[in-house]
Amino acid sequence: MSKERRWFEQSPPEPQAGPRPTDIAKVKALWIQCPGCKEVLQQEDLQDSLQTCPHCGHHLKIGGLERLLSLIDEDTFERHDAGLSPTDPLAFVDSKSYGDRIAASQSKTGERDAYIAGSGMIDGIPVQIGTFNFGFMGGSMGSVVGELITRQFERAVELGQPAIVISASGGARMQEGLLSLMQMAKTCAALAKLRDEAKMPYISVLTHPTTGGVAASFAMLGDLILAEPNALIGFAGPRVIEQTIGQALPEGFQTSEYLVDHGMVDRIVPRSEMKETLARCLRLLMDPV
Repeated sequence: MSKERRWFEQSPPEPQAGPRPTDIAKVKALWIQCPGCKEVLQQEDLQDSLQTCPHCGHHLKIGGLERLLSLIDEDTFERHDAGLSPTDPLAFVDSKSYGDRIAASQSKTGERDAYIAGSGMIDGIPVQIGTFNFGFMGGSMGSVVGELITRQFERAVELGQPAIVISASGGARMQEGLLSLMQMAKTCAALAKLRDEAKMPYISVLTHPTTGGVAASFAMLGDLILAEPNALIGFAGPRVIEQTIGQALPEGFQTSEYLVDHGMVDRIVPRSEMKETLARCLRLLMDPV
């Protein structure tokens, strides 16, 4: 067809418009797919159920402070030592400096470090309680985290109150080297005083994941050890162990269920039942008659 006789102009087809990043963010803010049963869940419903799937009971991630406040009687939590902040004593650098990693985690979480400690009541029982924040450098334990836990145990001794630690940690913080590893002995020494001097119980609550130097110290030394369902609990990760020993591990190895079966954990407690279980256990441990 000649140019003079052409009575239309054909334009190339417009590209299909995909979802914009802002649209995807809005959808994620409203909905999430359960990793267990793959059901699509409303975020609002998950908030009401403490981030537990109503269909299969899968326990999704939950913030450390949100988890702690779900266990404490309303308006009874008093935070302690919130002003402690880590430094960089070794001037450690890998792909970025430790100082930059601290700053990034503080900006992301709004917290100074990976542990929140305080006082409160559980069904009217005064307790010293603390929780890890896995969002802060994987809940790793450095000097500040160790100091916060130690002070928590010391307050429990001074006040004659039981102590509860909710663990969710990748272990000792490698950027602090030996200073981090020292926290294992330091926290356990303070815990020993709680038992020997105050004669008060310590309940350890293990959540996903509890590994490394945290699992190898106070997390596994509870008078009673409770765990959430299907939590990863152990020292080294399963892949590291398999590569080291050159053998396949048993099915379910290092899960809460496996550890209950082998006597390392006392009971698996769903998140929705944790407060009631803690209150009942505290009363039994403090008044066994």
